[in-house]
Amino acid sequence: MVRRLAALLPACMVLLAACSSEQAVTTSIPAAILGDAPPPQGETVNYVPGDAATAGYLAVPEGEGPFPALILIHEWNGLVDRVRQVADAFAEQGYVALAADLYQGRTGANRDENMALVQEARGNMDAVIANLDAAQRFLRERDDVTGRVGVMGWCFGGGMALSYALGGEHHDATAIFYGSLVEDPAELARLDHPVYGTFAEMDQGIPVEQVERFAAALDSIGIDNDIHIYDAVNHGFWLRVDQDRELREAPAQNAWERLLAFLGRTLS
Repeated sequence: MVRRLAALLPACMVLLAACSSEQAVTTSIPAAILGDAPPPQGETVNYVPGDAATAGYLAVPEGEGPFPALILIHEWNGLVDRVRQVADAFAEQGYVALAADLYQGRTGANRDENMALVQEARGNMDAVIANLDAAQRFLRERDDVTGRVGVMGWCFGGGMALSYALGGEHHDATAIFYGSLVEDPAELARLDHPVYGTFAEMDQGIPVEQVERFAAALDSIGIDNDIHIYDAVNHGFWLRVDQDRELREAPAQNAWERLLAFLGRTLS
C-alpha cells in the first residue's frame, strides 16, 4: 500500500530497530545530499572483467566485517562525485558500497548529452544487466561481504534498479528513488525480494497515480514493499537537498531513515 507523507514531517519518525544491533547506525541525513561532503574517500575499481573503460567506485567500512553490500546506480548524467559521496555515506553505515558505472566512464554535461547516454544504455539492456551481474559477482567474491546484496538508484538509476530486479541475478533488496516503473503484476511477479520506493507528489514524469498502481500491483502479488510519496516536492529532491534545503530536508531525512530501516531489515 502506498503511503503519503507531508513534505514537512519532523525527522526521526522511523525507528531503526530492524537494523542489526552489531551495525553502528547514524540516522542524520548524509552530508553528500546536502552538498557538504568531503571529496570521495574510496577507490576506483574495474569490476567488469575485460572492460577497462567501466570504472566503478568502491567505498568500504572500517573494520574487518563481513558487511552487507549495496550497489548504487547513478542518475542520467553518469557516475559523478555526488554519487561517490553517497557511497561513502553508506560505508559509514556499515555497507560495502559499489557505485556502478553504466556509461563506461562517460558523464554528461547537459540535457542532450545526458539523454544520449540514457538512450544508449536503454537500447542495450542486455549490457546493463551483464554490468550489474558483474557488480554483484565482484562484491560476493570479497571476503568482507556477507553475501547479501541490495541495489538502489535514482531517476534513470531507479528505473534501472527495477529492471535489474526483474531481469538480473538474484539479490536481496531493491530501492527506487523516483525511477521508471512497471505496473503489470505478471511482469512484477518475477521479483523475489522486497522493494523500497520514494517518490514525489510534484513529479510530472512519474505521476502519483502511476506510483499508486505500482504499489497496488506489488500488493496484489504479495511482494513486501515500502512505497511512499512525499507531498510538495519534485523529482530529484533526495539526492540534491541543497537545491532547496528548506523544502527538501525534512522529507529527505524521513526517506533516509526509511531506507536505513529497509536495508537493515533486508540485508542484515
